[in-house]
Amino acid sequence: MSYSENQFIEKINQSIEPLRQEIINHKVYSNILTLDDLKIFMQFHIYAVWDFMSLLKSLQNNLTCTSVPWFPIGSAETRHLINEIVLGEESDVDLDGNRKSHFELYLEAMHQCGANTEAIQTFISELIKTKNFDLAFAASDTPIEAKDFVNFTFKVIDSGKPHLQAAIFTFGREDLIPGMFISIINDLHKNFPSNISIFKYYLERHIEVDGDHHSHLALQMTENLCADNLEYWEEAEVSIRESLHQRISLWDGAYNQIIKSRS
Repeated sequence: MSYSENQFIEKINQSIEPLRQEIINHKVYSNILTLDDLKIFMQFHIYAVWDFMSLLKSLQNNLTCTSVPWFPIGSAETRHLINEIVLGEESDVDLDGNRKSHFELYLEAMHQCGANTEAIQTFISELIKTKNFDLAFAASDTPIEAKDFVNFTFKVIDSGKPHLQAAIFTFGREDLIPGMFISIINDLHKNFPSNISIFKYYLERHIEVDGDHHSHLALQMTENLCADNLEYWEEAEVSIRESLHQRISLWDGAYNQIIKSRS
């Protein structure tokens, strides 16, 4: 049975469509009118870019053997799916053809734009040092919406359930970038090419790689892991809906900060 014929996937798509539309039509996009607005948006979004990589590596750890001595784990097809996604996300190419993870590429875009990266870099440095999320959030003064977003992702990671991790990776972490936002970034790029070129490229790569090829791979991976287990699919739907609510909240936080900065 292909993913397009899967009744469980169809049920999830119907269930989450209102939330997807709420994300696509979120007011934050139409309020990114200046470089300063974009900087604020990026300072929120970078947390989602970072924990996306953590979710990805958690799936790879659970679905393949990443320790020595090596032993074959799980389905070879599923191993292929997650390894191909990891290859693209962890070692893509930048504008000059240099290998970069999408997180590193996003950080470069922030530096070029002039967005403040101190919070995310302090968060990561503190987390490396202490292994304690609360201390890292406090040291970096992470926005509450970003904190809640990351905490939810790691709640799913810590569940040890690959089918839930795959589900929110597939349905809950797709950015659903609307055409309007692409147009806004293209307009900003015309006026500020030396500030926006890396972010514009990041969005183009996201649409080309994540939104097309990787989304199909991830969908197949989720189907493989949930199979015909009704309980797995029901759990997945609950987690996917919560992940979309978290995305809406993250965008709310960015929008509120943009409006606050104008006053």
